[in-house]
Amino acid sequence: MEKEKIQEVLNKIRPQLQADGGDVELVEVSEQGIVKVRLKGACGSCPMSKMTLKMGIEKFLKQQLPEVVSVESV
Repeated sequence: MEKEKIQEVLNKIRPQLQADGGDVELVEVSEQGIVKVRLKGACGSCPMSKMTLKMGIEKFLKQQLPEVVSVESV
């Protein structure tokens, strides 16, 4: 799976995160389709960050790139 494609999709949702004072950084992509990201800024300490990660970032990535299996925060 190409990191560039994943980065492009993350760039589409980045403005929503930045509007709330947060951001997301792509850390690693495994051969098994697991995407590892780091939530930054307000997203890093937000109690809703797990929901943002699974229901927002992961759901959007899977819609755009079906080969994504899951998204994990590191």
